[in-house]
Amino acid sequence: MPNRLAEEHSPYLLQHKDNPVDWYSWGADAFERARQEDKPIFLSIGYSTCHWCHVMEHESFENRGVAEVLNRHFVAIKVDREERPDVDRVYMTFVQATTGSGGWPMSVWLTPSLQPFYGGTYFPPSSKWGRPGFIDILKEIARAWEEDRARIETSAESITERLRELGRDSGGRPVPEPGVLDEGVRQFATAFDVRRGGFGDAPKFPRPSELLFLLREHARTGSTNARDMVLVTLRAMALGGMRDHVGGGFHRYSVDGNWRVPHFEKMLYDQAQLVLAYLEAAQATGDPFFAAVAEDTLAYVQRDLTDEAGGFYSAEDADSVPPEQAADSAPHKMEGAFYIWRDEEIGEILGEEADVFRIRYGILPDGNAPFDPQNEFVHKNLLYTARGIDEVMSATAKTRAEVEAALARARPKLHERRSTRPRPHLDDKVLTAWNGLMIAAFARAARVLGADLKVDPYIDAARRAALFIWKQLWIPETRTLLRRYRKGDAAVEGYAEDYAYLIFGLLELFQADGDPRWLEWALMLQRRQDELFADPVEGGWFSTTGLDETVLLRLKEDYDGAEPSATSVTVLNVLTLSHLTGDTGFEQSVERAFGVFASRIEQGARTVPMMMAALSAYHAGPWQVVARGDAMMDVLRKRYLPFAVTVPLADLDTSRRSDLARLLPWIEPMVARADAAIAYLCRNFVCEAPITSPTELEAKL
Repeated sequence: MPNRLAEEHSPYLLQHKDNPVDWYSWGADAFERARQEDKPIFLSIGYSTCHWCHVMEHESFENRGVAEVLNRHFVAIKVDREERPDVDRVYMTFVQATTGSGGWPMSVWLTPSLQPFYGGTYFPPSSKWGRPGFIDILKEIARAWEEDRARIETSAESITERLRELGRDSGGRPVPEPGVLDEGVRQFATAFDVRRGGFGDAPKFPRPSELLFLLREHARTGSTNARDMVLVTLRAMALGGMRDHVGGGFHRYSVDGNWRVPHFEKMLYDQAQLVLAYLEAAQATGDPFFAAVAEDTLAYVQRDLTDEAGGFYSAEDADSVPPEQAADSAPHKMEGAFYIWRDEEIGEILGEEADVFRIRYGILPDGNAPFDPQNEFVHKNLLYTARGIDEVMSATAKTRAEVEAALARARPKLHERRSTRPRPHLDDKVLTAWNGLMIAAFARAARVLGADLKVDPYIDAARRAALFIWKQLWIPETRTLLRRYRKGDAAVEGYAEDYAYLIFGLLELFQADGDPRWLEWALMLQRRQDELFADPVEGGWFSTTGLDETVLLRLKEDYDGAEPSATSVTVLNVLTLSHLTGDTGFEQSVERAFGVFASRIEQGARTVPMMMAALSAYHAGPWQVVARGDAMMDVLRKRYLPFAVTVPLADLDTSRRSDLARLLPWIEPMVARADAAIAYLCRNFVCEAPITSPTELEAKL
């Protein structure tokens, strides 16, 4: 019989609805039962496309013996970290502080008052690999709870208080000087893998905030070293196996140091941030390679991660049923099964042109993927760019045009064949925060790659997603932003990251099409974010409102990991709003936030690269570009101008021109002249004489 998770909307919780574990979702019913029965809580946190979450479910949560121990001694709670990042953040802080590492699935044991006393990540069902077995841990914790309760509760209270101390920041420090930015670049250079790209050794994660910081330092100082670290890393990721060379988009990370062997899940937030990084690299270099990778990634998102109403889905799983098991009554899912190929398949599909593809992408008769511990990938091939075009030409005696044409024909053929395989699970919830990042990526693509905003598919995708969130996840009457939408159900009041990422997307959208409604909504959201999350005493922004008493810690998140922190993105947003509106309150908020995080910035740039990117923008100084006309916009899209705020005077009707002038009074004289190709370069809202020639604009820039 399904358990009570069958009533939930989260794809992750629904994956566990048939477990014999008596699961609860996070809420009053579970907490009350723990108090009444005086049982500890077992809290399991993960997400629907998490490979090791699937492994632990199959090994332990589907096991009736394990479930019997869990149900007898504990109240079991399952949490989707993507819906409830506030809960996840509290207990991840605990696990990292007590074990030195973290990840998902996360397993934490709590007192009935929700204070943690033991935790970890994945546990095998029985002891192996030097890790204690899950059922042994359950039995030992149950014994300790019965025999040594007082010590456990005292320890939990002490740990919780120490964790609260971590969230207490002291502000009042001055904005860090530019020298910390130079030191930050040196720190990245020390960790840089010169031969293979990226920072450090395996596993290698795409962390676009690092790359965006380094590109800004290149723009601010002219540092070629900062730029080259980015270009080598982006090229290595695009050529390696972490990129899907058939369907587009990027997998979560590389398990090896060569960017060759991926962990196969695909996350929306990775696609969005990597698109931004590749677009900025394209502008910084003029190299069309980087723009092509961005376009290919956007095509994947439009095809496979876009709801018919315009919102963007969250992720695709790493695991799927191998094609050869598709007809089995009880197929076994494998990580990466959707993406790997047998050599004979390549020959069957591509015929005489198969060798061109084999040489280019490292296809071997016996397989090139001997990395699976269970040998499930024996005789299978993972695609990665093994040889350059010149090497393929030499090996096949074909011309460059012939090789490139053969590769261009191969891709759609392989994609068509792959589409007949069982697909990985699609997490079809729409998260406001991640949609904000994706709106930013599509809007930036329209600015960098688009030719005509009236028909540009990128600006259309950004607008549709923004309107989706307006209609489904924004309640204007109460100025409430919701976090999650799925199949008609919108729920969970937004966190600071939802506000921050959406504002970021709207500001990028405004700078792409000049429509004042995006700017007006961004201003409204920023004021609401300040009301709910700003610290009026020390400065900065908390991740939560602090109103939910079941969330033990109110933290100011600062670590820029796979997703940038809400604080860092908010500082960038408020800088942009300051440059647009001239509101001195915004500038003061930025400076107070830098003061709160000054010690973290000075101690280690690698932990806060997006905050460092914001600091780079702050020290570069504000300036504005107001422009109208395709010829003028063409000049702007070819230049890397990360510190300029752009106001396009697009083809707006009289009402919207009036709205734009109301929101930004300083451009009112320019709006009146918005019927001809023209541009203005302004610093601190003091503008030079109008520019009417693209050649003159190029020279001025």
